[in-house]
Amino acid sequence: MTASESAPHPVRTPFGKPMREKYFLFAQGHVNLNHGSFGGYPNTVRAALRRYQDAAEAEPDRFIRYVFPDLLRRSRSLLASHLNCPVDELVLCPNVTTATNTVLRNLQWGDGDRVIYTSGVYGALEKTIESVLEDTNSIGVKIDLDLPSKPDEIVSKFRSALQREKQACKQTGEGTLKLAIFDTIVSMPGLLMPFEEMTKVCREEGVLSMIDGAHGLGHIPIDLEKLNPDFFTSNCHKWLFVPRAVAAFFVPKRNQHLIRTTFPTSHGFVPRSLGKGMVHDPMPSSAEPNQMIRQFEYFGTMDGAPYCCIEEALRFFDVVCGGHEAVRLYCTDLARRAEELFVETLGTESFGITEAERVFFAQVRMPIQVGDDRGKGQVPLEDVGLVTDWMHKAFADQFRTYMYLLFYRGAWWARLSAAVYVDFEDCQYAAKVLKDVSEQVRSGGYK
Repeated sequence: MTASESAPHPVRTPFGKPMREKYFLFAQGHVNLNHGSFGGYPNTVRAALRRYQDAAEAEPDRFIRYVFPDLLRRSRSLLASHLNCPVDELVLCPNVTTATNTVLRNLQWGDGDRVIYTSGVYGALEKTIESVLEDTNSIGVKIDLDLPSKPDEIVSKFRSALQREKQACKQTGEGTLKLAIFDTIVSMPGLLMPFEEMTKVCREEGVLSMIDGAHGLGHIPIDLEKLNPDFFTSNCHKWLFVPRAVAAFFVPKRNQHLIRTTFPTSHGFVPRSLGKGMVHDPMPSSAEPNQMIRQFEYFGTMDGAPYCCIEEALRFFDVVCGGHEAVRLYCTDLARRAEELFVETLGTESFGITEAERVFFAQVRMPIQVGDDRGKGQVPLEDVGLVTDWMHKAFADQFRTYMYLLFYRGAWWARLSAAVYVDFEDCQYAAKVLKDVSEQVRSGGYK
């Protein structure tokens, strides 16, 4: 037996309540069940965050101009190793919405060019697509997926859609199918997409791929060398326990010429024609040889401290939590058990997601019907938006928790996020909350 084998291993704090009480920062009495929206980070990461914030306040110019670039490169290097990609193909930005805007607004859209995307993409991303369409003569094509669906059916439908739109461009003699957009994990209904196969389809069909991996980092293993997408982005502040708001943005060298500018455009931008001469840059000369990387070093004054916390967040994820497999086993099992409990408590149904597609979400249909029979507690169709807003606020105000709701397939569906600090007792509380709120809605309490 070697010394390392005989050495005692550190005792890991159990997931659930012990993890929450030892490490997390939630208020007493608050039950955090919506980690998937804004994340949350432990006290060890907060300590690092405050150290960097204190350093920035102690000597603002020195920290921002001369210290931060090295810290940023350190964070990028660690994250690149975690994602298995070259460090000079990975930058950090505030969030996935920033990254996807950066791609969509940098690409040159000609008449008849097409962007194709799957249903279930994040609302802000779909609105960004619509905004681009308003400003150009390009065409947006939405692939309607009746989720959940079998992975091979999704891939087949995706390939057929790409081939159809490429053929349409040939027939009209105008434009190309320029970009395909899809998720790693759809947030609602929360399930794993066959994104690896979809990326391969894009390569085979000669279409640029952009993967929205908002729920990727810390949720599922990502190997960018193997995946080889054209663009990939993932939030660090959701499942990787980095302070809000930081996202990874991967652009392989073959595509970096397409990213002319950050959004907002800032000092790192190099105009093709300077006209009267050089534009003054008040920041120190960058040591980064890569032009795209330099642009993302500084693109507007912001709190850079969260960007510096990647190392501490990875340490918490790998050492304290035990890494991907330990987190996955706990959170998927908890999500499955919570879903079974919800179905039993509410007397409704789940989406019936297979274990292969299961991620860290438990979802259930709310026992509320849409219709005109108020005697049966039905909700008029015109009140759907009002009821959704009311239930969300009731979760927060009445019950000091939150679960995401979506009106889908003619019904409300609730989503609970299973995180390392959530336990089955929290899920039992969630079931009671969902039942109580449903009863209030059926009795007209939302008005």
